[in-house]
This record gives sequence, structure tokens and C-alpha cells, in this order.
Amino acid sequence: MKKKLDTKLSIFDTFKTKGEELTGEANRQRSIIAILASNANPAERTRTGISQRIAKIHGIAWKNIYSGIFRDLDEILIPMEIAEEDGRLPMKRGPKALQEKGIPYYHLTKKGVLVALSINNVENKEKLLGKFFSQLDSKEKYYEVIIRNLSKTSPNFTYSIFQKYVKAFCDNKIKDLLPFELSKLKDISDESLMIQKEILETFLNLPKQDKEETIRFLNEIT
Repeated sequence: MKKKLDTKLSIFDTFKTKGEELTGEANRQRSIIAILASNANPAERTRTGISQRIAKIHGIAWKNIYSGIFRDLDEILIPMEIAEEDGRLPMKRGPKALQEKGIPYYHLTKKGVLVALSINNVENKEKLLGKFFSQLDSKEKYYEVIIRNLSKTSPNFTYSIFQKYVKAFCDNKIKDLLPFELSKLKDISDESLMIQKEILETFLNLPKQDKEETIRFLNEIT
């Protein structure tokens, strides 16, 4: 499916007048990606199944959000190669042509798994991380060992890196998500990453007593 020029992933979009509150489109796309990243069965990964799962969480009628789910999949997530068809379920009712064709269900691509790793409410991130690295080619695996180690000791920091990487793409600061190259972030001025780097470099050079005092101080404010 050809991607339109104005196709945009909106998972980080916020209301201009409501601070950091995510837009309805952002929340909807996040929910779709979270479902496709989960252990949902094929029926739950059809357009209808996705609509029903999201509707159940919010206590609304699934038919009211179906058109939005349809649009997000067919006009954004699939053209951007974040999601793709994973197979088709047979139909027992309806026109014969549709019964023979079946109902499509979806899963995340390699790019989609990368996006899922950047979303806070996605579960099983450790499993997704393993899946992501298993799909990378040898050149992209440069960061695998350090990221796997960091994900065990500093998961919040690790997944914040994925968040910054994907958000940079959404903000058109990175041309494409793949190939996976974290060095792309060096071209983006990110104050929080620079602060974290400064703290780490300073901490490593502190005497033992100063390290302990620094940890106590950080415990007081976090």
C-alpha cells in the first residue's frame, strides 16, 4: 500500500491548549499498537476485534470507534509499514465473495515493534525487545548487548531512549526509523539526555563517600 505524503504517526500528538494531554488520535493509535504487541488471538487483531477491545476498556460502543480504527490501520499504520496483514479468518456469514476472502487480522512489523517499545502502556517490553533484536540485521545489532543489559538494570532509562528515538521520527527530526541507529539522536538537541550523561560521567568519577551522599540526595528528591 502506497504511503500518502501527509501520512503521519500521531502517537505523541498533544492538544495545544491542554498541556501534555494526548489527542484522541494519539491514544487510539497507541491502543491499536498495544493490542498488536500483546498476545491477542487473531480474532482480537481484526479491525472489529481491535475496536471491541478498545471500546470495552472505555465503556463505549465499538461501532462508534470502528471508522477511526479502520482509518488508523488502512491510512497510517499499514502504509507506514508499522503494521501488516498476518492472515485471514474465514467468514461464516455474509456475501460468498467475502466468505471466501476472509477477514484480515494484523501484527506489528519490525518497525512496529520498535514503535511499541516507545509507548508507556505497552506490556511485555522485555519480550518485545528480544523480538526486535532478533529481526535486526548484523549492522543494526551494534547496540544490542548494552541495551539488553540496561533494560534489566535501568528499564525506565532504556525505554525512554526508544521513546526519544521514535518521537524524533514523529517530529520529522529523523527521516526513517530503520535502519535502527541510535547515533541519529546525536543530531538532535535533547537536554534530558545531556543531563543524564553529565550525571553519569560525574558520578563515575566521584569518591565512594561522595557517591553515597549523591545517592542519598537523589533518593530524597525522587
